[in-house]
Amino acid sequence: MTVGHIINGKPVPGTSGRHGNVYDPASGQVTKQVALASQAEVSAAIAAAADAFPGWAATPPARRAKVMFRLKQLVEEHAAELAALVTAEHGKVLSDAMGSIARALEIVDFACGIPQLLKGEHSDSVGTGIDSYTLRQPLGVCVGITPFNFPAMVPMWMFPLAVSCGNTFVLKPSERNPSAPMRIAELAIEAGLPPGVLNVVNGDKEAVDALISSPRVAAVSFVGSTPIAEYIHRTASAHGKRVQALGGAKNHAVVMPDADLDQAADALMGAAYGSAGERCMAISVGVAVGDEVADALVAKLVERLARLRVLPGTDPKAEMGPLVTKEHLARVRGYVDAGVKEGAKLVVDGRALAVPGAKDGFFMGGCLFDRVTPEMKIYREEIFGPVLSIVRVPNVERALQLINVHEYGNGTAIFTRDGDVAREFVSRVQAGMVGVNVPIPVPVGYHSFGGWKRSLFGDHSIYGAEGVHFYTRLKTVTSRWPSAVSKGPEFVFPTMK
Repeated sequence: MTVGHIINGKPVPGTSGRHGNVYDPASGQVTKQVALASQAEVSAAIAAAADAFPGWAATPPARRAKVMFRLKQLVEEHAAELAALVTAEHGKVLSDAMGSIARALEIVDFACGIPQLLKGEHSDSVGTGIDSYTLRQPLGVCVGITPFNFPAMVPMWMFPLAVSCGNTFVLKPSERNPSAPMRIAELAIEAGLPPGVLNVVNGDKEAVDALISSPRVAAVSFVGSTPIAEYIHRTASAHGKRVQALGGAKNHAVVMPDADLDQAADALMGAAYGSAGERCMAISVGVAVGDEVADALVAKLVERLARLRVLPGTDPKAEMGPLVTKEHLARVRGYVDAGVKEGAKLVVDGRALAVPGAKDGFFMGGCLFDRVTPEMKIYREEIFGPVLSIVRVPNVERALQLINVHEYGNGTAIFTRDGDVAREFVSRVQAGMVGVNVPIPVPVGYHSFGGWKRSLFGDHSIYGAEGVHFYTRLKTVTSRWPSAVSKGPEFVFPTMK
């Protein structure tokens, strides 16, 4: 089976002659192939979106909202099917996949309110007989380039809001797991999106470069690694596009001496090892304030890691599944090797994990390092795997310093019972998303998701009110009518009198 594209509302098999393999990470076997789009196929998708834009932009927002209401219903009806596609090609456990569908639906919920969200402001009589008001209008053809780790959720962070605002859209999902985003696009078309409003092209760098350089594309949204985010932001901006490019992370969780250590340990388990650590909001660094806290926290994590059930994602008992590809597994193992070489204490080593009946799967057990220092590679770089590093610091001031000087600023958390400490931390920490006794502070759909520093390139976060602002541009109108027009020419800058 080969996964193709969706262009102008119809399935297209792919004509480039180039294909990529799609794996079942639990078995290591190739399950299908994905067509890799040519520049001509990308151009056809952009052309379809451009042709559909005038009619869709002129569609009343209330009618566009009705399509979102129908999409919400269809996604809810097909949630189990979509989650199964995510698990089959990503490897994450079914319950986690279902959770990602639920979070995706929050954005569709938000988009259903687009008539209210697009309302402008009006000022009556800013001058004699003169009124002023603002409009938010769509941009044109928008592009979404999405990562492998959330193949259903991240596309739905983008296109529902973009098309609700009146834009048309070309989605380029990860070629590693294309089936879920293709199925979501089919459901969106079934919900009532006209041909050309939502197109899907599968592909690699050739497709990405064609999308971000096309003069017919107005805006680009991206989620992925920092090097690619920076490349897309730089290249698309040079071609005159509006860009939001979300990059990598190295999220810290600070554990204070007064914290509930069982709560903190449970939270770190889910945040570090859920989805095999393949989350941009994963906690990969635990910052323990004081040696006594660190010793107790590590002991609790060791105990919990011994019980962590690493199994195929379809197994109802699974708590963590495989990594997405053999290459990524090797990369994560390489980081663990580097940590050992640099002198960190590998308290729990998951590299030799063997899952019965899945000897060729891309499995790795949870790894736990203690006494990690900021100079180490495993501290500086994003690993994107089930590896948690414990850093020991003497006080919260040093913890803040560590977080604030790190190149990434996506998310962070603090575990404490002290409101003063929490308030100070929230105020001073340099990260875009902060949790207080919440390990993965992903905002709900009516707020916005985005980091600071080298975790976000561009001026707008994703979804929520920030998403509406990204996918629209502001127009301010100042008007008066003939009965209020004074006689004779005016040669000075107009003032509203």
